[in-house]
Amino acid sequence: MDNNQFSGNIGEGLKRLISLTVLDMSKNYLTGVIPSWIEELWSLYMLSLSNNMLEGEIPISLFNMSFLGPLDLSANKLSGAIPPRLNSMFKVVLNLEDNNLTGTIPDTLLENVSVLDLRNNKFSGNIPEFINTQNISILLLKGNNLTGAIPLNICDFSRIKLLDLSNKRLNGSIPSCLSKTSFGRGKDSETSDYDYSETSDYDFNIRFDSICMESDGITPKNSRRYYNSLLVLDPFTMEYTTAVQTKINFSAKHRYDTYMGGNLRYMFGLDLSENELSGEIPEELGDLLELHALNLSRNSLSGALPESFSRLDNMESLDLSFNSLQVRIPSQLTEMRSLAVFNVSYNNLSGVIPQGRQFNTFDESSYIGNPHLCGKPTGRSCSNNVSEEPEDGVEDDEDVVFMESFRMSFVVGYVIIVLVILASVSCDSPWRRDWFSVVDAFNRMMKSLSS
Repeated sequence: MDNNQFSGNIGEGLKRLISLTVLDMSKNYLTGVIPSWIEELWSLYMLSLSNNMLEGEIPISLFNMSFLGPLDLSANKLSGAIPPRLNSMFKVVLNLEDNNLTGTIPDTLLENVSVLDLRNNKFSGNIPEFINTQNISILLLKGNNLTGAIPLNICDFSRIKLLDLSNKRLNGSIPSCLSKTSFGRGKDSETSDYDYSETSDYDFNIRFDSICMESDGITPKNSRRYYNSLLVLDPFTMEYTTAVQTKINFSAKHRYDTYMGGNLRYMFGLDLSENELSGEIPEELGDLLELHALNLSRNSLSGALPESFSRLDNMESLDLSFNSLQVRIPSQLTEMRSLAVFNVSYNNLSGVIPQGRQFNTFDESSYIGNPHLCGKPTGRSCSNNVSEEPEDGVEDDEDVVFMESFRMSFVVGYVIIVLVILASVSCDSPWRRDWFSVVDAFNRMMKSLSS
């Protein structure tokens, strides 16, 4: 029933379909509220009402359905608070994106959820210290009114693959313990908790009226053609398989891509952009070995780019733009073999831009807003600059060594000159007589000048 032009309220006639397992009425023009009687569809394990004009609050009864797996209510006009937990027997894929939901996010919401998409609502308060987080693999909270620091228990997300906390007012530093998450521990298993497949056997007692049973895509066992008008069949068994794949939109490479199936299974991404995060980028982020996309842009991060990023062999998109990063771009980053998008524009970086491998493909837009960077592809010559800025502390160490050497050379030279003079005047030699002649001439000149 999806992608049609149905309008009005959801009709109560559906409540008689007590054996219904999949109900997809997305992309229509449905209005009104979500009826509470949906809970009476006790066999329902997939419900999609997305992309309609439904209003009101989410019925608590909907979150109490025992067999519910995917629940998609995104792109409606739903409002009010979100129920505290889902009580399904399965790990739920919950999509409430693009609504008008308010209040705080319950800390119990992840207890039985593998995918949670709350993007672009009006939730407020801090990101909660979620409890029972062992099932969550995708958490998307972008575009709400959440504030405060990133809670440290996010580091306990042992199965996280995609984490989007962008476009909020989060402050504080980036937790270094993020290296403990599954971003650094390798690929997901061959099965996932966000794709569903069910094979069902049902007995039907159906009355047909001149209908061909082979052409509808759901073919009974021992299929036959029936043309007899008002033919009443004895009960027979019909077998069918229903597969539901989760689709996730995630920002990488300066665009939003849709991931599903195998692409989603092997996608790992972290987006903390457009917040008020400060401090240095933790070196430990270089241990997130499976990350494909990292976006830390539009924050207030400072310090140097971690050399440890060179270990991120799977990184395809790295965006650090619009921060206050300093010093040079580490030449070790050229070892990132999969890097397709690199953006450090509008920082305070300086020195020579490294070249080689993927870095040969990045144009000036990757570095704009860093006037002290030179070399390709900026067009600025490095002849008036140090060929490559030394690492932190190296320049100061070299200055100290130079000054010490200069002092030692001066002292040694002075001692040698004094010894030579003393040796010369202490002996009865032409040098001694010449020396005193020079001194007498100097004294006469000084007296004449003073008179």
